[in-house]
Amino acid sequence: MADGDDRQATFGSDGSLETDTTPDATGENDFGESKEPNETDGGYSRYVVSSLLQKAVRRSDEEIAAWAAWELARSGYAWNLWDRLNLYVVEDLRAGSEVALTIERYEELATERWDPAEWKGRLCAIHAALAAARARSTREASNADAYFSAVAEVRAEARERGEEPAHDFPVGDLEPEGPYDAVFDGHTGEGARRDRGTHFFKTHGGRVGPEGEDEQSARWQRLAMRLDEETDYSPADLDRAVEPVDPDNPWGEPSTGTERDTPDDGDAADNDADADDQTDSDRTGSLTDFSE
Repeated sequence: MADGDDRQATFGSDGSLETDTTPDATGENDFGESKEPNETDGGYSRYVVSSLLQKAVRRSDEEIAAWAAWELARSGYAWNLWDRLNLYVVEDLRAGSEVALTIERYEELATERWDPAEWKGRLCAIHAALAAARARSTREASNADAYFSAVAEVRAEARERGEEPAHDFPVGDLEPEGPYDAVFDGHTGEGARRDRGTHFFKTHGGRVGPEGEDEQSARWQRLAMRLDEETDYSPADLDRAVEPVDPDNPWGEPSTGTERDTPDDGDAADNDADADDQTDSDRTGSLTDFSE
């Protein structure tokens, strides 16, 4: 039951249902009869119509969704309508959809600029319901929440028995040197103890993908690193920093760079010679380019 439902219907000490019908929801129904508590103008239970709205949106049934939104809005249950549509946003809508902002704007217009039960308010309700019904529905967030919660119980029960869990979180133990080693940079206690400062962050923790940085952003990144007077970066480090992550292995490391170990004198000399041989333009732009 949505939050709005909780505040509009409670049970008394004798188990009977106590309702707090909003003033806008009183009056007569379409048949000239006094409306019962939680009755819509069409003679339906607002609980049923509210549930119908979300199910219709979830199934992309535009006509039923539009009618349910209209029925709630005209009957004085606009608060229930908008509660239900906002619940859809977090329960059934694909993450990142702009429809969430569209619904928010329609609610603002219907409730702050106009009367939600009047013509303009009803149009906003219909628009919002249609926008929701036309969006891509998914139960991904609800399914993820249910799955992670179940795994948490399995892990806890396994620990109590002193056993390995039959199911575990996708990150496992989440330890340094493991698959997610990049997260242990200077922003974490373990990373700080390992002296993983700016160099580690730039070449590991700051990588993006799988699309990677665009040409301009990559250029800025490389030049900023080259001009950093406090941290030294090799050409391989510059490549690693802007290398997009592998979509099939987003936590893997690229082949363009390796962990920076302290070189012996011979290696250091070779690296210096390589760096001297490489022109500014070869290393992603001259300082003149940087100022343009």
